Amino acid sequence: MMQELGQYIEEHWQIGPELQLKILYTFIAFLLLLLIRLIALTLIFKSFKDIKHRYLWKNGVKNAYYIILLFVLLNIWIDRIDSLGTFLGLVSAGLAIALQVPIVNLAGWIFIMVRKPFEVGDRIEIGEDAGDVIDIRFFQFTINEIGNWVDSDQSTGRIIHIPNGKVFSVSQANYNQGFSHVWNETKVNITFESDWKLAKVILTEIVNKHAEELSFSAKRKLLEASKKYMIFYSNLTPFIYTSVKDRGVELTIRYLSLPKKRRVIEHVIWEEILERFSKEETISLAYPTQRVYFEGDNPLLKRSKSQK
Repeated sequence: MMQELGQYIEEHWQIGPELQLKILYTFIAFLLLLLIRLIALTLIFKSFKDIKHRYLWKNGVKNAYYIILLFVLLNIWIDRIDSLGTFLGLVSAGLAIALQVPIVNLAGWIFIMVRKPFEVGDRIEIGEDAGDVIDIRFFQFTINEIGNWVDSDQSTGRIIHIPNGKVFSVSQANYNQGFSHVWNETKVNITFESDWKLAKVILTEIVNKHAEELSFSAKRKLLEASKKYMIFYSNLTPFIYTSVKDRGVELTIRYLSLPKKRRVIEHVIWEEILERFSKEETISLAYPTQRVYFEGDNPLLKRSKSQK
């Protein structure tokens, strides 16, 4: 069969036996490597049930397939150049100009794989974009966008593809790496006439109920992160800060939360605040108000007239 294929190619395409062998070897290499890739993917899907682990192994097999295929093809077709380094030197100048952006993106991929500023599943912010990393490829990585027109870092439903080379030009914030929790603050405004001390006691009970477990968990995570990063917090327990604003007393609840559960915890805390405050006659939430005086009813004008 191989001889018949070679004769057919030689008769119709008029190419020599050396080129025929190269084409044949290339065809065989494609088939063998593709078969190995399919077998590896089958084993991965059978061995790993966790979606993230399955994705990482599948992505690793895909990258290894392309790299091995590239080296095999170079070995088959490049035989008239004594050194692969010489060949690379001849084409590097042209590639640097013609493929400048792809090369930078490929270097960015290597940086991401080796340095690991983020991984699949991490929530990051890079430049003006923020989201959960769902894919990392040779030339770009993909995030599931959060924020933008949606409040509290929840998903917008959009997928954003970002060039890998962007990791060299803009800063990146990782919500998960190092310290797995983030600080969140909820501001509660009450009137000056309210019993702010009682309100603070109620808020302390509420935040301890919903965030205390996270604080203990954060201590363990922080201890692990301190081995790699210079991260130190003296206090991880929830705290309530008191300040005075123009419309009343502002009580700021500061507590730790997992990045992806920030809105859920704030939702639960606010619902309990509204329920508890509604039962207290001495506590009223503050909100912007406006007083309207009809002609002659303004007490300041009446006072000025009486003084005259």
